[in-house]
Amino acid sequence: MTTRQAAGQRRRRRRLVLGSTVALTATSVLVYLVVALLPGHKIDAGPASATPLLTTRPEAAATAGTPSPSATPSPSASPSASRSATPKATAAGKAAKPSPKGAQKSSRTSTTAPSAGRIRPNTSYQGVATAYEAGVGDGACLFGPSPDMMIAAMNTTDYETARACGAYVLVRAANGKSITVRITNECPLPCAPGQIDLSQQAFAKLADLKVGRLAITWSLVSPASVGTMSIRYKTGSSVYWCGIQVIGHRNPVARLEVSTGGGWRQLPRTGFNYFISEDGTGCGKAIRVTDIYGEQLTVSGLAVQANVVQKTQVQFAQH
Repeated sequence: MTTRQAAGQRRRRRRLVLGSTVALTATSVLVYLVVALLPGHKIDAGPASATPLLTTRPEAAATAGTPSPSATPSPSASPSASRSATPKATAAGKAAKPSPKGAQKSSRTSTTAPSAGRIRPNTSYQGVATAYEAGVGDGACLFGPSPDMMIAAMNTTDYETARACGAYVLVRAANGKSITVRITNECPLPCAPGQIDLSQQAFAKLADLKVGRLAITWSLVSPASVGTMSIRYKTGSSVYWCGIQVIGHRNPVARLEVSTGGGWRQLPRTGFNYFISEDGTGCGKAIRVTDIYGEQLTVSGLAVQANVVQKTQVQFAQH
């Protein structure tokens, strides 16, 4: 065999191998495509697709990313999300209605905050007791004659522009004796803060009058039996000007208001224990009285009768 003949045979063998390879590859591709098109068959994409297979329901995928729109807002959700939340239905199938704002939750008259001045409940004060001749028991509070002489005058500082008028005070002496008195008067300077000037009759319950000055402690009390309150219009009162006084109250009075038809108006208090309406507003109208504990009592139907004590049917609660 010549050299030329040998080279020709090698070329034919290479063409045969190449042709066989191409044919085999084409056949494999054809088979792959046919199999891939068969129903229900999934193609394994191999390493290029690394996403794990889902093993839960499709909607559970929302928990792996952004919450689904139907998710209920959590307590930390934004205000807008909370406002858009659908209200829960009641047993009857209706949406629950919110409670109206400002709805009353109690019928009690204790509707205001406590308003104690210098003399506060559950507080003990130190001072001295002195004695004075009280006469019939009248004084700066202008209550008039007292039914008993267990009364006292409060020092000007603790008198506090008649705020102490009518207060019941338990006075204790160092010797162990005690007496409850009602404040009906003011003890001016040189009476010091904490000092109480007792009627001679009250002082005698604690010590001999010859003692003169007696070390004491005292505190506010709320007696059990005092009857009902009364209202008095001052001499000269009319529907154009009036002064209003509260008498026989169990607890100190912190505020007095009169009805104006459209609301309540607080009247200023004087040192002689009357609340004054300079322009006549509320004179003869309903009266609302508040004690230092915040309890409010309303009295209506009282005519403007100057210097007449008009009894009511109400009294502050005991504390």
